[in-house]
This record gives sequence, C-alpha cells and structure tokens, in this order.
Amino acid sequence: MITLTDKTKRLILDFEGLNQPSEWPGGDSGVTIGIGYDLGYVTVDQFEFDWGPCFTADQLNRLREAVGKRGIAARNRATQFADIRIKRKDAETVFIERSLPMYALKTEMAFPGITELPPDAQGALVSLVFNRGTSMEGDRRSEMRAIRDAVPRGDLQEIADQLRSMKRLWVNKGLDGLLRRREEEAQLVESCMA
Repeated sequence: MITLTDKTKRLILDFEGLNQPSEWPGGDSGVTIGIGYDLGYVTVDQFEFDWGPCFTADQLNRLREAVGKRGIAARNRATQFADIRIKRKDAETVFIERSLPMYALKTEMAFPGITELPPDAQGALVSLVFNRGTSMEGDRRSEMRAIRDAVPRGDLQEIADQLRSMKRLWVNKGLDGLLRRREEEAQLVESCMA
C-alpha cells in the first residue's frame, strides 16, 4: 500500500487549489470541483458517492449533467454553475477520503513496485497520476513508460529525470504551473536520495 506523507499531500493540495464549478481549468479538463476533482473523468455513480452529502438535490442533479463532459463541452457547461460554491471543508474531506486513496491505487497499478520506493517518491508519483492519469500510450507518454520501467529498479534519479523531461510538453504554452509541478515532484524524488 502506498504511503502518502504530509509533504506529498501538501504538494498536491498546493497545485490543485480549490476549484469552483464555474471556473473551468482549460485544456481537456472537465468541470472541476473541490481539490482537482474533474467531473469529466468520473462516472455519475462515483460523483454521487463522493459528493452526495455536500450538495442539495438540485445542485447534485445539475452537476450530474457535467459528468463525462470535457474540453469545450465542459467550458460551455461551467458558466451555468456560478451559484454553486464548494466549501473548503467538503473539498478536503473528499480529497482525503475519496480522491487520494483512488489515485494511490491507480498509481500502484500503473507503476508496479512503487511501494518499495521511499514514501516521498511514492507521493511524487501519486501527484503525477493525479494530474496526468495513467495512460502509457503515445509519444506524449514516453516519460510515463520510462518511469514505469525505472520504478522496479528503484532508480530514483531516472524517475526524477523523466519527471523533468515531461516539461517538454508544456514549455511556452502558458502552463507554467505544470512546469513547476513537475520540478517539485522531481525535487521530492531527489530528496529521498540524500
């Protein structure tokens, strides 16, 4: 089982922030609520299970229509939710109790052997999967495959190098937050080597 330190939880929290449903994050994202909870990438059942107690029946019903919508379709929906506000307490509860365990499991499946790495290195990869998912297909995922191969060897420097290499995808695209996130993940992995 993956160990998540306070340092790794803080890294994810800092980069994800508190998302309100009317503030679409851009790109291929769906309507995003709470702490990085993207409605474009969940099922209706999952959304209702995770967030049901946090909304009125009307709000839940309206937000349900955004489930599975990504990109422009999500952007067009987001403006309809200006009256719905996410409370930080609710966001943190869903993050700790629902999102983190799910992403830790996805990370463990994507990177076999991860539980043998130091906890902060494990957490850096959970942050990566929280942000990018687990796909290993295509040129944009070559670093993900290299990390997958480095994990069973415990090659922390290779993992850090590949996290930095991913920056190629976002340089000069106005996505400086992603560049900083990859750098901080790489530094977190390297901190385990000292």
